[in-house]
Amino acid sequence: MSAMPAEASAKSVSKYDRLITAAKGVPSVSTIVAHPCDESSLRGAIESAEAGIIKATLVGSAAKIRDVAARHNLNISGCEIVDTLPTETAAASRAVELIHEGKGEVLMKGSLHTDEIMRAVTAKVGGLRTDRRISHVFIMDVPAYTETVFVTDAAINIFPDLDVKRDIIQNAVDLFNQVGFGTMPRVAILSAVETINSKIPSTIEAAALCKMADRKQITGALLDGPLAFDNAIDMEAARIKGIKSEVAGRAQILVVPDLESGNMLAKNLAYFAHADGAGIVLGARVPVVLTSRADSARSRMASAAVAALLADTRRRVAPVAAA
Repeated sequence: MSAMPAEASAKSVSKYDRLITAAKGVPSVSTIVAHPCDESSLRGAIESAEAGIIKATLVGSAAKIRDVAARHNLNISGCEIVDTLPTETAAASRAVELIHEGKGEVLMKGSLHTDEIMRAVTAKVGGLRTDRRISHVFIMDVPAYTETVFVTDAAINIFPDLDVKRDIIQNAVDLFNQVGFGTMPRVAILSAVETINSKIPSTIEAAALCKMADRKQITGALLDGPLAFDNAIDMEAARIKGIKSEVAGRAQILVVPDLESGNMLAKNLAYFAHADGAGIVLGARVPVVLTSRADSARSRMASAAVAALLADTRRRVAPVAAA
């Protein structure tokens, strides 16, 4: 997915529109929606299904789901409903079971708390863990920025160590390369400054991660860091600081030091820069669409689109890998 000129970033021709259009061009993916028991989560699933992006299976209290649909005039006749006890825990557990049963290629969060669905996903017994650390990526459509920008990890790993950051980066890089954003993304490892400072641990970890990429412990991307936010995304800021880099000034993936800084960065982009943020969890057996109650219908559909494109790639690659 090539970058758009900044002047063409109006919502009518946004990066998200291209993403959603691409997802409509692949076969819809079976998606298990856990506890869609409020209007926004149920509407997001239904609209994504009506757009042909997903085939939704709604998991939760059937009475609650039907009541929400009736009150908000949502047509759920084309969706299978799997009835559970009327609790978030029951819906999350059953949703993960359905993934194990091969009923879904994507898991989508409904109106339950993030902790509840992630507890089911990360459970040591019956969860969806793989050898890769689970992490979250925000795919941000920032109107003023030419690139679609990833922010990671702003939702799962609170204080990731060096090994966890390696997986966080590789998860984001794999998503970028597999979904169609391009190849060899430019990854900026963020800190408060762009020089290594022994009193700022994130600068030392950034340097180590870059060396890990040199040694092929991280593949498929160009890494640079530490970089401050300004010289990661602005060419003039990088020039003034004398930074010569293929990444500085035009980063596509922003790797934050910890969850707090990442969460604040993503929300600043959303509320100050009017960015939309699609959210997806990686490193599990299937993509997990992780949305917020405050997400717009368009952001929810974009999240579903990312997951659908990733699932489609895995669907096509899996037979080759098995051969």
